[in-house]
Amino acid sequence: MAEVLMVWTGQFDKLFLGGEWVAPNGDDRIDVRFPGTEEVFATVPSATRGDVDRAVAAARAAFDTGPWPKLSVGERLGVLHRFRELYTAHLDTMAELITEEMGCPSRTARAVQAQAPQLLLEGYLEVAESYPFRDLRVASTGTALVTREPVGVVAAIVPWNVPQSVIMQKLAPSLITGCTVVLKPAPETPLDSYLLAELLQQAGVPDGVVNVVPADREVSEYLVAHRGVDKVSFTGSTAAGRRIAAVCGGDLRRVTLELGGKSAAVFLDDADLDTAVESLRLLSFRNSGQVCSLKTRLVVSRRREPELLERLAALVESMPVGDPHDPETQIGPMVNARQRDIVNNYIAVGQQQGARAVVGGGTADFDRGYFVQPTVFTDVRPEHRIAQEEIFGPVLAVLRYDTEDEAIAIANDSPYGLSGAVFTTDLEHGLAVAGRIRTGTVELNGSPIGTHAPVGGFKSSGIGREQGYEGFDSYTETRSIGLPPTFADTTLETR
Repeated sequence: MAEVLMVWTGQFDKLFLGGEWVAPNGDDRIDVRFPGTEEVFATVPSATRGDVDRAVAAARAAFDTGPWPKLSVGERLGVLHRFRELYTAHLDTMAELITEEMGCPSRTARAVQAQAPQLLLEGYLEVAESYPFRDLRVASTGTALVTREPVGVVAAIVPWNVPQSVIMQKLAPSLITGCTVVLKPAPETPLDSYLLAELLQQAGVPDGVVNVVPADREVSEYLVAHRGVDKVSFTGSTAAGRRIAAVCGGDLRRVTLELGGKSAAVFLDDADLDTAVESLRLLSFRNSGQVCSLKTRLVVSRRREPELLERLAALVESMPVGDPHDPETQIGPMVNARQRDIVNNYIAVGQQQGARAVVGGGTADFDRGYFVQPTVFTDVRPEHRIAQEEIFGPVLAVLRYDTEDEAIAIANDSPYGLSGAVFTTDLEHGLAVAGRIRTGTVELNGSPIGTHAPVGGFKSSGIGREQGYEGFDSYTETRSIGLPPTFADTTLETR
């Protein structure tokens, strides 16, 4: 297996606070390991409570007295367009860096880990052009100028699986609306945030507007509860989201939560299985199965289940597992030993509860690295743990149905409601079925929703939405100003 290839080196001994790379208050370090070999290839400071205080103070000053929120939307967009150009020039570096951090296969890392966040940024820049930051409301009872003001200091807490995409879902709307940010990356993937900070600085984002503090769980909770923070935006596990919601609830702090998923793909009897199963290469196995919106429950009729299983086995066998640097690899390692052990435990639990592995079902045969065997289970019942709990690895559960109503019931039999899919050749009927699935996103024949539509979850998959107009709503407070009608008619500027 190839050794770690270090592609970019930043100020790894410092923290980015108030527009400067500064020494941390403490001596604790976070080891960053390449999941393919388990070897440490970089370390960064583990921020202390005092470091968080400094980060929040810098963001607070930048919001309360700095120039950023006072700029017009157009002026802020100008800075972010420069940032987009810099980001685009560094796509390869960002992709290579994230492959080192979390093991994303290099053949897809540029698209999944670098181009995807670039497209998200561009989507926010496009939507901002028509978002109603100011609009006039006229009624027989009065006239108001409605403005959407920046919410303030945002604590953005992001996971390790697609770190830049999740950062961009929080950073872009925060900055466009005029907020300032304290960014807390996951301990597994802090380095890409360091590169991001350098690019933001080069683009001309003022000092203190974005601050970066890698930290452990205890210090992260301190950030969530910090009185200088106006809003928390978190993406991660449902368990952590519940804790964050409880902490924020005590102070009525604004919060957006994008949490776990156990998404179902429903195959109607007229589905083109060849095309549908090939789409699962990305829809179910992207990023080695480590994406919360992947379709990990496959719901198929009893009649067509044998055809589906045959194609799924062939699909998995066509996806080499191995070194993320190898361009042939399609499934890389899990991010760390803990995640590998979680996935292996679920594979064992599935068999203990009576499910049968059509492919996989064992442990991966590697001397080092956090690898697992991609596994497809059949004979899965809706109450089985592998059908109810998020695994976050390349493990699929096939559930059979006898009637269409039963298929929809199985799809909805989940504590989660993040995503889903319906496969059919009858698109009108498929749209009707999609409308009965209780999730924030449903993809008809795997069709993507694009970057102008909102994403988020029903039920235990979260609170709030990201992307589109709704993504901006999450980072603004709404103010209504009563106006004399004649003043409104003659002097109001809507932008």
